[in-house]
Amino acid sequence: MKLYNTITGRDEEFVPVGDKVKMYVCGITPYAPCHMGHAMSYVIFDVLRRYLEFQGYEVEHVQNFTDVDDKIIQRAQEEGVCPQELAERHIQEFMDSMGALNVKSAGVYPRATQEIPHIIEVISSLIEKEYAYAVEGDVYFRVTKDRDYGKLSHRTLEGMIAGARVEVGAGKEHPMDFVLWKAAKKGEPSWESPWGPGRPGWHIECTAMSLMYLGETLDIHGGGLDLIFPHHENETAQSESYTGKTPFVRYWVHNGLLQMGEDKMSKSLGNLVSLEDALNQYSPDALRIFFLGSHYRSPLTYSEEGLSATERAAERLRNVMRGSTESSADSLDPLPYKQRFLQAMDSDLNTPQALAALFDLAREINRAMESGQGVSQAQKTLEKLGGVLGLTFHRPQKKSAEGEAKPFIDLLISMRTDLRAARQYDMADQVRSRLDELGVVLEDTPQGTLWKYK
Repeated sequence: MKLYNTITGRDEEFVPVGDKVKMYVCGITPYAPCHMGHAMSYVIFDVLRRYLEFQGYEVEHVQNFTDVDDKIIQRAQEEGVCPQELAERHIQEFMDSMGALNVKSAGVYPRATQEIPHIIEVISSLIEKEYAYAVEGDVYFRVTKDRDYGKLSHRTLEGMIAGARVEVGAGKEHPMDFVLWKAAKKGEPSWESPWGPGRPGWHIECTAMSLMYLGETLDIHGGGLDLIFPHHENETAQSESYTGKTPFVRYWVHNGLLQMGEDKMSKSLGNLVSLEDALNQYSPDALRIFFLGSHYRSPLTYSEEGLSATERAAERLRNVMRGSTESSADSLDPLPYKQRFLQAMDSDLNTPQALAALFDLAREINRAMESGQGVSQAQKTLEKLGGVLGLTFHRPQKKSAEGEAKPFIDLLISMRTDLRAARQYDMADQVRSRLDELGVVLEDTPQGTLWKYK
């Protein structure tokens, strides 16, 4: 299997360091509902994980939540709620949406606010090694100390222009020095630190979380192309400076962006389609086929016409899986289609070609069924390979039914919480088991219990 590595600019054979593949994917800043651009990125990395597991690897998958941020604070003030409440609400919505889209859950979903002690430890070490310095409660990373700063984005300090999230500070030694710790402002969340009360900068949290849960070297680090600079550039600089080891990441994998016209789809630009709205109109399989019909490193333009076409394509696959014949002997050999599928996936996750192999197999299954030939093995192959792409071949449940069930699920979860508080663990486990049988998965977190559909 070959993957395109952003830092080298070429396809490279994928060979993990150990028995387990360590994969870190940058998560959302939960200040607004999840949109289709988010969905595309997480479907792509879900498929990468599924294919690695299909090939026999065990994947340790970590995905963070940036649950303290300027945008969260501003939106919380606008809505008159505390930042933590706003973040947790959108985290729950995100988990629900990913479940509906059949995205497999990460092994760990760390939150920035839960990693403050480790973040402070990393920053303190960077200061001791003179890679960082404190100025009036802020702490900055000293980019001139890192001799290969810019290697991921293939830039030089002289040619760099501050990006949207690169803040200018009066105490900086160099214009490109980036913040590791922000001094507290009135009315904002803050934590005590050796430099005074404040909160972590954006980039340092991912370093702390990846080190905590995956160790000093990652096999795969994923995210959108818009994260290469400054986020991932700064992340690799501070991580390697902290550990003294290179590389921090062996394969940097970045997906192209979903566009509305000429611009990328983003919350900040306001040109987005919410994932909830899309799921109310199209099936999860249709959305996945839409995303995967373009190579993951290419930009994709949102189109209602395109989604309608992929919904019809998803229905063709469902019909093939439902069909059957009375013939006892299979005459259709699915092996050539499987080989095409695997060859495509091994070539930098070429999902358009992989999908083409599946649809060609589906067409041949239809032809075989029409002539009364056996197709059971071909159907099983189609189902298995479709599962690698996260396809379910199921018609979507009515969203209205899910919406009606939500208050009752929330009530049962509340009852379970009360039972656990009363140490009636057997009854609490019964509630969880019954919800699991109904297709509802629970995740207990320090902020409460989250749930999603399987």
